[in-house]
Amino acid sequence: MRGFICLTAHPDGAAQNVKNQIEYVKSKGKIDGAKKVLVIGASTGFGLASRITSAFGSDAATVGVFFEKPPAEGKTASPGWYNTAAFEKEAHDAGLYAKSINGDAFSDEIKQQVIELIKTDLGQVDLIIYSLASPVRTHPKTGVTHRSVLKPIGQVFTNNTVDFHTGKVSEISIQPSADDDIENTVIVMGGEDWSMWIDALKSENLLADGAMTVAYSYIGSSLTEAVYRNGTIGKAKDHLEATAFEIAEKLKDLNGKAYVSVNKALVTQASSAIPVIPLYISLLYQTMKAKGLHEGCIEQIQRLYQERLFTGGEIPVDEKGRIRIDDLEMREDVQRRVAELWEQANSDNLSEIADLEGYRKDFYNLFGFDVEGVDYEKDTDEQVPIPSISE
Repeated sequence: MRGFICLTAHPDGAAQNVKNQIEYVKSKGKIDGAKKVLVIGASTGFGLASRITSAFGSDAATVGVFFEKPPAEGKTASPGWYNTAAFEKEAHDAGLYAKSINGDAFSDEIKQQVIELIKTDLGQVDLIIYSLASPVRTHPKTGVTHRSVLKPIGQVFTNNTVDFHTGKVSEISIQPSADDDIENTVIVMGGEDWSMWIDALKSENLLADGAMTVAYSYIGSSLTEAVYRNGTIGKAKDHLEATAFEIAEKLKDLNGKAYVSVNKALVTQASSAIPVIPLYISLLYQTMKAKGLHEGCIEQIQRLYQERLFTGGEIPVDEKGRIRIDDLEMREDVQRRVAELWEQANSDNLSEIADLEGYRKDFYNLFGFDVEGVDYEKDTDEQVPIPSISE
């Protein structure tokens, strides 16, 4: 471990994790969804869950794009590599088309590779999921590398956070954004690249009639808004949400649609890096599990597909045109309880009032560790290929 990053990943744990998600989707029955799906950011979290739900919920052919580190002798791959290797194996065993492209999704080169693959193998796609979570973007037109920051705007933000390894609650102060922090964060995490993907696909006639595209966002609680929704990252999310309307306009001639889905707070590599968020999530988990409302990535996305995107009827949206699959998190009784626990939380009582164990387990699961049913004493081979990628 180094801070909020695990430096290794376990191939067998990742494979079991993927199998568990597949079994969950299959247990929920078929979804009358898209049949040719492109997932940009397909190897972990919501993107991986989207690929699994498309494939095993709707028997879709999927193309996944991601930037993951392959294994080297004596060194494990990054978790998303092993996730994808396991996904492709399961998809191919089930007779489903699945191919992947590993590289910088922000680049023109990777967009071109994807275009050629779709042209050759699928002809067109009818669903494009945009789920990139990179902190850095080299702009394909200018060559400038931009870095996003997680900072409040206007003033210092001071609040409690937790080291989820130790359970120690401490006060943290985050300095406000400076100079071009907001602009850089919007360039990295806003909607420009999503729009570029849609433009590139449309210009090559690769979008089917009625094609839909969905990007993922987050709003969250008043407890986190200073560092999240009202901070630099919130400006990027505002830009992403505004871009949905611009893309929808571009897709009108194809009867296409573009949406942003606001998802719930979950343990991801990205969220673990944001001060205050781990404390909020561990209190939220405790509250939602007690009420029988808790969902992980796969439950969220399966419900998004089954109850929002592919019901055959009108897709329900809020007053800003967003799909809300964070509805259970944002329930008044849930938020009230989390706020009460927040006031009580300290290092001594956190193990009782927060689901720190659930947070830790989900974090280790991201890297293929602490997955039930996996024998970690057994030797395993780090050299796992992704079938459709020849390195």
